[in-house]
Amino acid sequence: MSFPRAVSRLLIVVFTIPLVLILAGSVATSASTSGRLLAANPLSVSFGNIQVGNSLTQHEILTNSANSTVTISQATVTGAGFSLYGLSLPLSLNRGQSVTFSVRFTPKVGGNVSGGIAVLSNASNPKLAIALAGSGVPAGQLTSSASTLNFGSVAVGTSKSVTATFTATGSSVTISSATSTNAEFSLSGLSLPKTIAAGQSASFTLTFKPQSSGTSSGNISLASNAANTPTIETLTGSGTVTPAHNVIISWSSSPSAVVGYNLYRGTKSGGPYAKVNPVLNASTSYTDSSVQSGTTYYYVSTAVDRSGIESMYSNQRQAVIPSP
Repeated sequence: MSFPRAVSRLLIVVFTIPLVLILAGSVATSASTSGRLLAANPLSVSFGNIQVGNSLTQHEILTNSANSTVTISQATVTGAGFSLYGLSLPLSLNRGQSVTFSVRFTPKVGGNVSGGIAVLSNASNPKLAIALAGSGVPAGQLTSSASTLNFGSVAVGTSKSVTATFTATGSSVTISSATSTNAEFSLSGLSLPKTIAAGQSASFTLTFKPQSSGTSSGNISLASNAANTPTIETLTGSGTVTPAHNVIISWSSSPSAVVGYNLYRGTKSGGPYAKVNPVLNASTSYTDSSVQSGTTYYYVSTAVDRSGIESMYSNQRQAVIPSP
């Protein structure tokens, strides 16, 4: 009886179990910049159209929106006419803290201007850029229709007025004040400050009121934001004194017994007449000092007796008052 032969080879299978090594710990990060973000509101500032020489101010806000303190070290502004105020550096902002500062645009010449603000800090965005833009509009011109004016002769105690206009060209003009070097000359009809749109006009009144006889002169200076400020009104005039005229009327006494006389005056031959003397005149003459220059008067008189009866009118007399 035969038996199976023994296996001469041995098969060995080795199973490899992977070794897993678990380590406990943390991953290191940059402590100087992690989680620090500086935000600007707004990120760009537009000033629009600003007249040359004028200014416009807007506000900008910087906010630390992260979990740790951010230190702002520097802020520089570029662009002609742009400037910033109210930001004292270096400045540290705690978590959630903000700072507000002002940005101003003052154009020196006409045309578009662009610029920016560069904010340096230790935030994760270490250089924050804020864009700036604006446009300079050339200043307007202010002209007067009566820049030189002679009022001529004006009687002392009276006044003469002339209406004129101011016109703005190129850009709107705002008149802020008007100052006279001589109290006899004045400007009215404008409620100041007064803004006149480009291409438009505004009327005003110039007045001369002489206080004494003789030639007077003066200037009225108008301050504005026009390129040709101040605008000057050059004014002259002459004050005259009207001579005082009197008319002395005399008549013959009545042959009848009378207590006085009345004098009557009219501006037309034959009347009607109005009594001149306020009370009964005891003499046979009267001085009329209420006459006006350049006027012709006609006079008659009456006699009044003790009973108050008044006679008929006397013959008419004419008086011509010279002018002035």
